[in-house]
Amino acid sequence: MNDSRTRRPEGRPSGGRVQHLKLKLAVLLIVCALPLFGSLSMWLSGISRVPLAAYGIVSVLAFFLYWADKRKARADAWRTPENILHAVELAGGWPGALIAQQVFRHKTRKVSFQILFWAIVLLHQVFWIDQIFLGSNLLSLI
Repeated sequence: MNDSRTRRPEGRPSGGRVQHLKLKLAVLLIVCALPLFGSLSMWLSGISRVPLAAYGIVSVLAFFLYWADKRKARADAWRTPENILHAVELAGGWPGALIAQQVFRHKTRKVSFQILFWAIVLLHQVFWIDQIFLGSNLLSLI
């Protein structure tokens, strides 16, 4: 019997509910605050609409890539390579990836994947701290 219930680890609830929803929404809001503020500032000041559009479009792409990969994992089909998922996250899709990880409970327990995922999130945070508060001076040091 290849039923999803037989593959779920003991003690893990079914039914598609996200555990600790309020905490996870708070984390999402916190990590999205700088990119959203920075992207909106760039758009409203007439500098560029690209960051705001990229975060939205690439996040939707990331969400659907995670969804498809989860479906393929359940069907024992060819999977989306992790480096593709990470490349989409790096391109700005990490908010969508973070939501998809929780909604589909996908890639949340693999420590090596999570370390690289959160390093990508941190990289985006550092970029926006530099843009907003340091006047892009950090990037000029590189």
